[in-house]
Amino acid sequence: MRTHAQAVVIGGGVIGCSILYHLTKLGWTDVVLLERDELTSGSTWHAAANIHGLHDSTNISRIQHYTMNLYNGLEAETGQSCGVFQPGSLYLAQTVEREHQLRLQAAKAKLYGMNFHEVDRDEAERLHPLVNFDGIRCIMWEPDGGNVDPSGVTNAYAAGARAAGAEIIRFCPVTGTEQQPDGTWIVRTPKGDIATEWVVNAAGLWGREVATLAGITLPLQPTEHQYFVTETIAEIDALDRRLPSVADRDGEYYLRQEGKGLLVGAYEKDLRFWAEEGTPQGFGHELFADDLERIEDNMMRAIERVPAVGEAGIKRVINGPMIWSPDSNVLFGPVPELSNYFCCNGIIPGFSQSGGMGLLAADWIVTGETRYDMFAWDVARFGDWADAAFTKARVGDQYANRFKIHFPNEERSAGRPMRKRPAYDIQKGLGAVFGLNYGWEHPLWYAQVPGIEDTDGFTRQNWWDPVGQECRMLRENAGIIDISNFAKYRCKGPDAESWLNAVFANTMPKSVGRSCLTPLIGKRGGIAGDFTVTRLAEDEFWIIGSGMAERYHQRFFKAVPLPGGTTFESKTDEFCGFNVAGPKSRDMLQRLTNTSLATADFPFMASKWIELSGIRVLALRVSFTGDLGWELHCAALDQARLLEVLLQAGQEFDAGPVGSRALMSLRVEKGYGSWSREYSPEYWPQEVGLDRLCKMDKDFLNKAAVAETLAKEPREHLVLLEIDAAQTDASNADATGGEPIFKEGEGVGRVTSGTYGYTVGKSLALGYVKGAVPGDHVDVMVLGKPHGAKILHEPPFDPKGKRLRA
Repeated sequence: MRTHAQAVVIGGGVIGCSILYHLTKLGWTDVVLLERDELTSGSTWHAAANIHGLHDSTNISRIQHYTMNLYNGLEAETGQSCGVFQPGSLYLAQTVEREHQLRLQAAKAKLYGMNFHEVDRDEAERLHPLVNFDGIRCIMWEPDGGNVDPSGVTNAYAAGARAAGAEIIRFCPVTGTEQQPDGTWIVRTPKGDIATEWVVNAAGLWGREVATLAGITLPLQPTEHQYFVTETIAEIDALDRRLPSVADRDGEYYLRQEGKGLLVGAYEKDLRFWAEEGTPQGFGHELFADDLERIEDNMMRAIERVPAVGEAGIKRVINGPMIWSPDSNVLFGPVPELSNYFCCNGIIPGFSQSGGMGLLAADWIVTGETRYDMFAWDVARFGDWADAAFTKARVGDQYANRFKIHFPNEERSAGRPMRKRPAYDIQKGLGAVFGLNYGWEHPLWYAQVPGIEDTDGFTRQNWWDPVGQECRMLRENAGIIDISNFAKYRCKGPDAESWLNAVFANTMPKSVGRSCLTPLIGKRGGIAGDFTVTRLAEDEFWIIGSGMAERYHQRFFKAVPLPGGTTFESKTDEFCGFNVAGPKSRDMLQRLTNTSLATADFPFMASKWIELSGIRVLALRVSFTGDLGWELHCAALDQARLLEVLLQAGQEFDAGPVGSRALMSLRVEKGYGSWSREYSPEYWPQEVGLDRLCKMDKDFLNKAAVAETLAKEPREHLVLLEIDAAQTDASNADATGGEPIFKEGEGVGRVTSGTYGYTVGKSLALGYVKGAVPGDHVDVMVLGKPHGAKILHEPPFDPKGKRLRA
């Protein structure tokens, strides 16, 4: 056994073997995989191993298509059969909402050159004569869908990695992972220790236990999961071809051919958690006792759709464990608090994603960043607040609603509330409907009657009119927006300015009381974040960024050593804030302070510590609404009192509380981008209009990478579009993000943010396009159907910024 390696992968399931294989493909051949038992032990060996390409997330669709296309080449490369069957998959829509989802996925497939399109009933019946298509509104066909052999795929990855020089050691449990002072690791095993640069936790059912060895707690919880295989069905036995799989997600089951019978699996409401206190060390290839009564309702729906299921006997039942994260996405990426510890845990559709997951993991480890923005998978999306109770509640909801559509703007209630700000009860009393942001409850919109909840769908929902009222109130008078969920940091010390200049691309403000906007640059020269930096004193700065990305951004801040005597600390928990914005915001706030808020005394992008009715606040003359406004940051203990003061002052000016849904509309009216939508590491500064903020006359994090991207022509441009709301569908639906954009039938881009601009009377969308310019007419695929749109020359609200600077 080697005593040194570039990386040690812990876990010999399909994901661990894929990561090992892809590391060798990127040139890392001095790598080792450790498996406590035999390869495929745990949850890999008993997986149904279905493969499909389409997903609501475009980037996840990309990596699933990569995976589907990899398996045949992997067989040819290694000589190890992957047991690939690709008879295709039929996707059925029983509801209007599912039809919207499938049509949108078909539009995305056309944009990205993926094979997924609609077929009529006659063609569907030819493809799968055993299915009863009554009541089906829409049928989509994915010719490359199918399934693989779990053991075959895992061993093919292993064979490919071994051939490239990797070492795989079976029956070798890891007993310790100890980080050394230089950031490297010692991995301890009964067969000896391995010194390594990277540790990769791909331990599957034992991911929690392996993480604990490094002092990490991962939000993971296993459940039982059942599927069954029927005896031989005569109609299948008589066919000379394999039947396609059936994705009838409204029926809450999955179905495909297995041998000469059918395999049917279900995610039932009456689920069973397993191993809540930890996965047993001796567990390996065991299964649980059958309990088909729990999935009886799902089985009956499957029988109604495919009557042959009910006529055949059951050959075998598989009831095995799966391990889930709170949102059913993988926990992926380096742990921000440690050096070179990579997680890949909690994978559910492992055989649809194994290749892409291995590729992206190898990307990240070898090059420092993935080629696609995968924040939806990033382990940093959860913090310590995601405790065992929250994880269990969310996993239960995810399992029981596995096939439920994830609607735009959807907020699920399981496990909440988690973290509440001091003003929570006041806001709730005002009718606030809350969303979840990095564990915090924050107001989305205000209902006229407290206790109202969101409805969900692709079309305009019950919050559409109230949000419009909030927008109009702010634009006409003033509004009070809770911005406490923004991430807030303080940097203080003699070298604070030089350190911040070494981190961020823009030059830090030279004058006390001034602010600047600045990008944070990723390893590939893209936009890893956007921040507002304010100089509070000669040696002190206040930094504001995305709240949900706070843990994610730790990786970048840690990349630049902090000078001695200088501190950088998060103040997000200690400080809260409100944005008071609108044409009457100055008059409203002036009633509460002796500090002059006149433009001459308090210009745009200025800041001061002031008192509002005796409450000390840091006031920044800036607003994400694009309107006249101030951000007011106060101690958390003062938040409730500050809100009461603002609400009382607002009565005179017909001002009131405004939620984040209205803020979304207001910022799009102004054409403002936001992180994780318009700004991500995938996009270059010149593509998003932030190149002017990259000061190339100084050194900063990843400057060489951005110099390379800035030297290139933009691949695409961020634009603002007006969608024709007079069309039938568009009159009841707006773009929400992800919709493809076509010009004369050719794909030219996609929407990143969409909303209705209530105060400009337009359905709007921000998006990226290539081969199209302002003034061009294009089609935006709202609800998966083409809707005419025009690329605007300027934002419809205050294009010259007169109100912002008033």
